[in-house]
Amino acid sequence: MSTPYPFTALVGQTDLRLALLLNAVSPAVGGVLVRGEKGTAKSTAVRALSALLPQVDVVPGCRFSCAPATPDPNCPDGPHEPGPGAARPARMVELPVGASEDRLVGALDIERALADGVKAFEPGLLADAHRGILYVDEVNLLHDHLIDLLLDAAAMGANYVEREGVSVRHAARFLLVGTMNPEEGELRPQLLDRFGLTVEVAASREPVQRVEVVRRRLAYEDDPAGFAGRWAGDEEEVRARVVAARALLPQVVLGDNSLLQIAATCAAFEVDGMRADIVMARTATALAAWAGRTGVRKEDVRQAALLALPHRRRRNPFDAPGLDEEKLDRILDQFPDEEPDRDPEPDPEPGQEPEGPDDGGPHDNGPDDGGPDGGGIPPQDSGPDAPGTEEHPEDRPEQEAEPDRRPQDRPSTQEDGAGDAAEQAPVRAAEPFRTKTLSVPGLGEGASGRRSRARTAHGRTTGATRPRGQLTKLHLAATVHAAAPHQKARGRSGRGLVIRKDDLRQATREGREGNLVLFLVDASGSMAARQRMSAVKGAVLSLLLDAYQRRDKVGLITFRGAAAELALPPTSSVDAAAARLEKLPTGGRTPLAAGLLKAHEVLRIERLRDPSRRPLLVVVTDGRATSAGTAAGPLGGTPRELAGQSARLLAAQGIASVVVDCESGPVRLGLAGVLAADLGGPAVSLDGLRADSLAGLVKNVRTSSPTLRRAA
Repeated sequence: MSTPYPFTALVGQTDLRLALLLNAVSPAVGGVLVRGEKGTAKSTAVRALSALLPQVDVVPGCRFSCAPATPDPNCPDGPHEPGPGAARPARMVELPVGASEDRLVGALDIERALADGVKAFEPGLLADAHRGILYVDEVNLLHDHLIDLLLDAAAMGANYVEREGVSVRHAARFLLVGTMNPEEGELRPQLLDRFGLTVEVAASREPVQRVEVVRRRLAYEDDPAGFAGRWAGDEEEVRARVVAARALLPQVVLGDNSLLQIAATCAAFEVDGMRADIVMARTATALAAWAGRTGVRKEDVRQAALLALPHRRRRNPFDAPGLDEEKLDRILDQFPDEEPDRDPEPDPEPGQEPEGPDDGGPHDNGPDDGGPDGGGIPPQDSGPDAPGTEEHPEDRPEQEAEPDRRPQDRPSTQEDGAGDAAEQAPVRAAEPFRTKTLSVPGLGEGASGRRSRARTAHGRTTGATRPRGQLTKLHLAATVHAAAPHQKARGRSGRGLVIRKDDLRQATREGREGNLVLFLVDASGSMAARQRMSAVKGAVLSLLLDAYQRRDKVGLITFRGAAAELALPPTSSVDAAAARLEKLPTGGRTPLAAGLLKAHEVLRIERLRDPSRRPLLVVVTDGRATSAGTAAGPLGGTPRELAGQSARLLAAQGIASVVVDCESGPVRLGLAGVLAADLGGPAVSLDGLRADSLAGLVKNVRTSSPTLRRAA
């Protein structure tokens, strides 16, 4: 086994370290979700934490890690007789993104069932993680139904399995930690709420700290065992403090004043439900125990709010997580401080700012993420006002400067494609609205999602078939049915069935898939009317919100001037798409054909990367084509003819399309309708961009178009 990186040798990331240690003290807090950019020591900190957890006593031979003093009366390996236990380190179990439901919760032991005729349960990862850590890297990429199962078990402290004739319940109490990069897609707000605490991490912008990280990292890679040995004393101090805080936790008193502070804070920030209040109470209690006190103070409530509330205030995926700290202080200042407890002040922070060995200072980053920030031991009363946690201006990420887009500063020329209108500054999107469910006709085989019917690895079982290639999900009843008539001929003599390879049957399941929604947005001068562009952005934003909820991939192409630009390659992060849309400027000629050809190229590449994901092209334009742009070379003809040829090329590929007609005014040319006919899909006017009209039409395009029916 490789030597883990020491937790006490990490740099910065006070909130991350504190959140992890609070869960180590009190797993009832509900786990930690760590959000941040790549290379910020997310995985390193989690893996380092496992070495700080005290050893656990288990019943020898129990696959479910029952405690000898208080064994689980419902343990499938029980009942257990009283006796001495065996000590072992607390486990850290990793849940891979591609894990199956059977691997997570456990399932019938097929081998024993078929060979011996015995109905036995094979434990899953939830059983392995009992009384330890369950770590999910890239939790936002995990299938939703697995996240639901995982969080249900974490909330109840038990795993219930009712499937394939097996009925099992076993204890599953663990410290749940998930990490994610928001750029790769968000978790649904309902799932975010199930994590007790959430921490945002970012790389340090301070050169001295970054140098320290590199020095520590290199020292660890040169001699992992020696580096860890130099930090063994600090590790032991923190481990002892975790044990002491756990022992003190039942004695901590959460007074009425603190409860009022918690309730007032949750009410003022308008969080949904009561989970936030409960998590804040548990977190504040754990903070007091970690500080060596038996009473909860105002600073504990404040820190608990900063860790437990930001992710619960999001109302839709485009809301940035965060908390107004000035508002929080005003709320807490309404309540007088309670009488301070009489506990002696704890000893100075173990490992805090030690001199460290010769190869560096007290902190470093781990080998997994390679990021510049990790986590040492957080301050005792950790909070924004605590010493050493003030924010320096140089630590803050630079803000993007809004470009100067005054028309007089940028002349309109034919060369730069600005013949129709000078470039206009971006306008804000109109208020988004709810859309109807969009679905692709037929039965697909794409990635698991929430949109169109598809054959998936998860969902309801609809039948059985002979496996093509490797067997992934056995249909037990169909397998037994296929083998039963041949038992006498095969000389069966015992309880078990005689099974051959030809008897095996693959379960076929039907669920929902996600699609690729590619937006092709006209940003030319003819779209520069502020009211029109605002409505267009509002409509696209609405469809982005729907795509987020249904786990689609999205992409954004814009065209203006002389060319089309892939503003956002297909991604699962609708936040990124919304941000690009918000900053979209307008102006210049209309290279419609170039935009359509760009869409064709993007979809062609995506089909090679993910051939099972079916696309939908949403073209937002008034249908005008005033520039050949980059399409002039390969095709030839007038701009309008080129646009028609490009549209028919897409239709020939069986790509589902809908055109949002942005033309307005008393005189209309109807060019968007012509474009829609060439694409083989319908057009909808800007006046009809409401939920029932637009979303219904997008749904109909996938069911009524002859081209799409042939493609399906």
